[in-house]
Amino acid sequence: MKARFKYRIYPTGQQKYRLAKLFGCVRVVWNDSLTCCQEKYKLGEKKPTNSELQKLFITQAKKTEYREWLSEVSVVPLQQSLNDLHQAYQNFFKSTKGQRKGKQIQPPKFKSRKSKQSARFTLRGFKVYQNKVYLAKIGKLKIVWSRELPGQPSSVTIIKDSAHRYFLSFVVEINPETLPQTDNSVGIDLGISTFATFSNGMKVDAPKPLKKRIQKYRKLSKSLSKKTQGSKRYETARLKVAKFNAKLKDTRIDFLHKLSTEIISENQVIVLEDLNVSGMVKNRKLSRAISDLGWRQFRTLLEGKSEKYGRDFRVISRWEPTSQVCSCCGFKGGKLDLQVREWECFNCGAKHDRDENAAINILVAGGQSETLNGRGGKCKTSASVSNSQ
Repeated sequence: MKARFKYRIYPTGQQKYRLAKLFGCVRVVWNDSLTCCQEKYKLGEKKPTNSELQKLFITQAKKTEYREWLSEVSVVPLQQSLNDLHQAYQNFFKSTKGQRKGKQIQPPKFKSRKSKQSARFTLRGFKVYQNKVYLAKIGKLKIVWSRELPGQPSSVTIIKDSAHRYFLSFVVEINPETLPQTDNSVGIDLGISTFATFSNGMKVDAPKPLKKRIQKYRKLSKSLSKKTQGSKRYETARLKVAKFNAKLKDTRIDFLHKLSTEIISENQVIVLEDLNVSGMVKNRKLSRAISDLGWRQFRTLLEGKSEKYGRDFRVISRWEPTSQVCSCCGFKGGKLDLQVREWECFNCGAKHDRDENAAINILVAGGQSETLNGRGGKCKTSASVSNSQ
């Protein structure tokens, strides 16, 4: 299987200038080719092939006066840019025909110089040294090896984010590492006040980086809104906001990586509930809190690490009434308000913590346990509202 390894780099002033030129050339080649494809579509003609686009907007364009500066950068990332455009169109066509799973994706869009910049090199465009990485027509870039590369990378992508930080992302072919078998299984209920509640009773609180720094965020956003767009002061204020957001993202992803690794290492079967995150964030009262947690990223990490380390990851339907069913007798007590954190089942008399009971039911729905059948008649469920919200 293929895996990505990302590292921070620190280019010199001259190298930053060359990288800016590289990003600009990659962007121009993409936009020119996309414009050609759209014009062909409007005329009812067939989209040019990838080889035709490369010949027209790289090889021949270098010979023209208004695109001769394309020869100042390596041709490898320019070719990879058009390969990406071709793949983007293929994904779009498959999506419209129903040959691709998931939501229907949109056609390729134009690239902007104001967003994140990237360029990809294949093997003939880079070389890895002990403390530096050489990129064609860029030079040797100083890199911080936070961890060792497990093998020879097949490609590397250089990235500049909105906070003006530079990274190298390597693609390496690795062999899946199977962890020792364990008899442990866990169901996980995700929440807002408590990030994750496990079927074994353990609870984990989220760092909630935005909630802890909301006042600073409002101050920076207010300062940015007062600046004239395009001015130097606007760019300074925008950079402060970008660095603030980058710190929030790093804090969140660090927490999610550590928690997912701990779960994978201790459990053989992991069961999670399928949450409609995109729909839940439309609730204006909860959107900020949900976005601050990173539920979807957490699920993605669990899926990837389960495949890598030989664990069994399962997702149950979002329509399972995990919060309404008694985990002791299986009696369904009905829908509960979000403020209700504890409740008592009148069928068997068991007292439940809402989140812990849901986590146990998630594990049961995943096929890892069995509950007793409720034998009582039609009876109601009492609920108590937690004082700490």
